Amino acid sequence: MALRLAQMAGRPASRAALACYRRLPEDAPEDYRQLAALLVDDWQRRNVACVGIGGGQGAGKSTLASLLVRAGELLGRRVLTLSLDDFYLTRAERSRLASAVHPLFATRGPPGTHDIARLLEAVRTLRGDGTTPVVVPRFDKGADDRAGQTPVHGPVDTIVVEGWCIGAPAAERGELNAPINALERDEDADGRWRNHINDALAGPYAALHQEFNELLFLAVPDLEAVRRWRTEQEQERPPAQRMAAADLARFIAHYERITRRMIALLPNRADVVVSLNADHRVAGLRFRQNHQGAAP
Repeated sequence: MALRLAQMAGRPASRAALACYRRLPEDAPEDYRQLAALLVDDWQRRNVACVGIGGGQGAGKSTLASLLVRAGELLGRRVLTLSLDDFYLTRAERSRLASAVHPLFATRGPPGTHDIARLLEAVRTLRGDGTTPVVVPRFDKGADDRAGQTPVHGPVDTIVVEGWCIGAPAAERGELNAPINALERDEDADGRWRNHINDALAGPYAALHQEFNELLFLAVPDLEAVRRWRTEQEQERPPAQRMAAADLARFIAHYERITRRMIALLPNRADVVVSLNADHRVAGLRFRQNHQGAAP
């Protein structure tokens, strides 16, 4: 049996990858099952230690992450996933940031609203000899605040860090001058919020990206798909926790500038590019031409 995604990438699936794919949960999306099996088999052969996965809201990062863990179990490789979302600053911390820097930082999501120092420490500790446990926070999006923590123990073969802005490059200063939506025009007229976000991308987030041996980008077709998929995600929440349509549109506007930049730039920068169509299926899979051994 040939896997459609392997043929698409021009990389025949190994017997191990095929066997893994067949044993992944059948209720998971078919394309993501194939992708998880192909990726973990590739990481196993090349001993890839740390991978970043970026992509717009609703692209399927969490779905893929859970399948990667299971594929690792089937292939004898311990894959641990860390979600950028779990490292959001607490609501109180974001409130202080909003008071000190800009009111828009009360809303979670943009760079600057994560505890990147803690995430970076977790990655570096887990990349060590595996003897030091790491305590990972858990974030409850319904409550918009942290909700406990989970201890994680090594050793780990591959660490996967997934998050919407993983891999996003900082912009040149001149690119930030003109607002791109009503939120920026009406609530960030002087550009203070978006410049602080850009400084965060150029600093702590860039330091995190340096830990990755490989960057995978789930390329959404356009911002309209992000809006639709994020709306679908919202409908899966308990009714009392759902955002109203206007609130959700405003929320997504916080992400628009960087999402558009990622769509434009990351297909030419990521090591693995998974192109999604409007129906959420994989329309293209490309590995970088010099995609060989992982960095030491």
